[in-house]
Formats: sequence, C-alpha cells, structure tokens
Amino acid sequence: MQDDLGQHKGYEYARTGNPTRTAMEQCLAELEGARYALGFASGMAAIATTMYLLKQGDHVVAGDDAYGGTYRLFTRVLSQYGLEFTFTDLTDLQKTKAALRPNTRMIWLETPTNPLLKIFDIAGIARLAAQMPTRPIVVVDNTFASPYLQQPLALGADLVVHSTTKYIGGHSDVIGGAVIMNDEELHRRLKFLQNAAGAVPGPHDAWLTLRGMKTLALRMDQHGRNALAVARFLEDHPQVTRVIYPGLESHPQHELAQKQMRNFGGMVSFEVQGGAEAARAVVTHTRLFALAESLGGVESLIEMPAAMTHLSVQGSPLEVPAGLIRLSVGIEDEQDLIEDLAMALAR
Repeated sequence: MQDDLGQHKGYEYARTGNPTRTAMEQCLAELEGARYALGFASGMAAIATTMYLLKQGDHVVAGDDAYGGTYRLFTRVLSQYGLEFTFTDLTDLQKTKAALRPNTRMIWLETPTNPLLKIFDIAGIARLAAQMPTRPIVVVDNTFASPYLQQPLALGADLVVHSTTKYIGGHSDVIGGAVIMNDEELHRRLKFLQNAAGAVPGPHDAWLTLRGMKTLALRMDQHGRNALAVARFLEDHPQVTRVIYPGLESHPQHELAQKQMRNFGGMVSFEVQGGAEAARAVVTHTRLFALAESLGGVESLIEMPAAMTHLSVQGSPLEVPAGLIRLSVGIEDEQDLIEDLAMALAR
C-alpha cells in the first residue's frame, strides 16, 4: 500500500522489486564481492536481458565453446536483430585480439566452459578490452564455478552472469538467474531493463535461492573433492580415451585454473572407446548418476551433450563430439560414485 499518490514505502509493484528478491540480490552481490546484483527468472533471462545493452550493428566476440542455449539465443534470435557474433578460441589471447573489431561492444565468455571445460584468462581478456578505444563490456558466465570458486569482477570483468538454477540454488528445485556488477551506470541500465522486460523471479524462487546459498561453500568443497577423485579414476580406466577436468595436470589450462579458481569444480567430461554407441550404454546404465539435463545440484547427473544440452550446436563450429559424456558430480559418497561408473563402464 502507498501512503499517498506516488509515495510508496520502498516497493510499489512486485515485478519492479520485492523484499525477498532484494535480500537475494544483496546476498549474491556479497558473494561475488560486488556492489550490485539483479535477479532474473532463469539463467537465459539474465543472458537475454544483458544483451539488451547492445544495439543493431554491435559486434560480440564469444568463446568457441558455450552452453547450447546461449549459442541458440545469439545465432538464431539476436542475429535477426542486427547483432553480429564471432566465436573464437579465447584460450589464445592473440586470436582473441584478432577477433576484435571497431564495433565490438562485448566479449562473452564462460569459464570453465560448457561442456569442454576450457579455462579462459579473465584478467588477460579484460586487459585486451581495456586497451580498445570502444572498451567492450566483458561478461563472464560464472555458472560452472559459482562465486565460491571464482570471482571474475576482481579479475577485471564488468558483468558476471549466473544460472542460479545450478550451484547457487544447489538442490534442483528452483529456476533462476542473476547479473552482478560493480559499475553504477551498468547497474542503472540493467535495473531499468530488468523491470522493463520483466523476466524476474517470484518471491518464493528468491527464497529458495537464498536457502541454497547458505550451504554453497560446503557443497562446492565436496563437489570439487568428488569430481577430482572421479576424474582421476576415469583417467586410469582402460575404456576411457579422454578425460577433461581442470584439476588434472593433463588439462591444457590446469595452471591457469589453479590461479583463478579456489578449486576445480564439480563438472567432468570424458569419452570412451567405441564412440557414441558405447557412451550411450554408459549413460543409460548408471544407478547413482541420474540421466538428466541440468547440473550443479547435490545429486550426481550424467548426460550426452550432443544429444541433450547442446543439440542446438549440432552442425555448427561449436559442435561437440557425439560420444562426449558430461558429469555433474554431486556430493554423495566418493567411492559409491566411482563404483557406479565402474559398473557402467564394465557393461
């Protein structure tokens, strides 16, 4: 209720703001070491609203490995409105620099990436952006790492995006997203867009996300321990041909991951002998690892990105190997998880 015409008590309409969402946004900002955070109805809603900062003719440089939904939004939706996109290997700063144009207004990166777990040098990319006269906005999708493992704003990024559905929520029972920043002008523009476009979370979703954040540190430590043990087991398994995990010394950006992450996270990708057919047999015969999309919950999940989460990149330069298996390693008993995978690999 309002005291008088146009005189409210801090809240006038729930799309614009409500106390529970404010509490969630303040907590997210503190976790990222930021001044501001804005909540959204999903991770894709957060990404889409961020892209409203751009206009027709603007150019975006993005990583050559990305969530399929992000790629679909960029190439099949936003490109129709005059935005231009270049996907390049951001692990190579020279290639990154070469991809920049006079009309580049944004650099978009996930790190670790989904699903190939590449690690990008946030500080190095931010320095490249700062050297450009147009000073493109550096956006980091921090979903795989969470604020507990990595804080991109401290490394020079301008915006951090999360699907709070994943590790921040942590219990596979809420959909949400967030955009987090220090810059006052970016906050002003994005807060206007948050209200104008209206893709906001309801109070109960905000409450569930707040509840999940209370155990974030405990969960991320356990995810990291379990994932490292699983990755080491897979690396030594005779049926496994390739393991991708930033915590392994075999990972090409292992040292960079050590530098910019607290631990290496809960996501592991791998391939097996026999290609896609053999991989299908593995993902359909685990018992603790549930065959499902999504990630970041307390329970372990297994999937094949080419047929599930990344079907939208099929036939594109971002296409992932048909036989790639992606694990979201949960917080269950480490040995139980290893035995489950050993059983599935033995079939």
